[in-house]
Amino acid sequence: MTPLIGIEEEYLVVDPATRHVTPRAAEVLAATSRTLDLTHEITKFQIEARTPPTTALISIGHHLRAARKEIARAARECGLAVVASGIPVLGEVAPAPLTEGARYDHARAVYRALHDEISICALHVHIDVPSPEHAVYVGNHLRPWLPALLALAANSPYFAGRDTGYASWRAISWSRWPVAGAPPYFASYADYQAALTAMARSGALMDPKTVFWDCRPSPALPTVEIRVADVPLDVNDSLVLIGLIRALVVTALDAVARGDLGPPIPAELVRAAYWRAARDGTSGSGLDLLQGDLLPAAALAHRLFDHVRHALDAAGDLEFVEEGLDLLILRGSGATRQRRAHSWGNGLTGVVDDLIEATVA
Repeated sequence: MTPLIGIEEEYLVVDPATRHVTPRAAEVLAATSRTLDLTHEITKFQIEARTPPTTALISIGHHLRAARKEIARAARECGLAVVASGIPVLGEVAPAPLTEGARYDHARAVYRALHDEISICALHVHIDVPSPEHAVYVGNHLRPWLPALLALAANSPYFAGRDTGYASWRAISWSRWPVAGAPPYFASYADYQAALTAMARSGALMDPKTVFWDCRPSPALPTVEIRVADVPLDVNDSLVLIGLIRALVVTALDAVARGDLGPPIPAELVRAAYWRAARDGTSGSGLDLLQGDLLPAAALAHRLFDHVRHALDAAGDLEFVEEGLDLLILRGSGATRQRRAHSWGNGLTGVVDDLIEATVA
């Protein structure tokens, strides 16, 4: 049976005159239609779109395009614009203006200056799984492949007026949080629960919702949530990533059913592979954590594709994902496009202008 998928994408509100992010997301949300599932996020710069559960990538694409177009329309009505970028390109962003509410006030007290760079936008993919225990074991199986997904999704090379030298500065900034990045390896679900209990006792967790690992059992839904990707600039890239992620989860569930709880890759190797993927994106090399090879990003992406080929075929996604992945590798991720726009001569204002256009292209 093909699992259901639910998606969350986050976007930034910008002033099209200054090209800076602006804390006016609430105004844009107020101007949107109530027929779509759109909501605020942790900062006043951000808007989140959510799709209803479905098994069809084509349906997800329809909902994401409709959400982007509606948010962009509402933003224009307010004299603003919206961009799909993993982190703000321009603007006074630190400390980030947090959305009001008791929970956010509590989070500010716990995590303090970590919130300064919290205005980050990601693609979150929820895949149905039989139980939270299955979600933990799926995380074990996905750990070796998360850096490859990060490289394919990288879309945040510029931050607050500066070239970071990275393809995904969002991933680097986010990694400072106490429970972020790749999940640890867990030998059992009891080990996972014990770890959360200990981290809560330490103060690193406010509650289960602040488990921010890039693959985690959802605290509210019967799903595993994969949060490794920058929000892609192109909806087609989002769909390729979503198809690969579901296929990874299905492949992992098949392995778990055979008693395979996943390879215990050392955390320090996963962290190193993350760093390399965040730095180089699709333009460099990546570490194959299962075979120990350093490969061009394209070769690593094709190994990922081969690993999940059967699951893609079973879901009817094989041809679409194969063609989309080849195109993504050929032209590069959103980070490549942002750097290309910068090279056209208008600097970072030109980057933002291109993001505004490409987000709803």
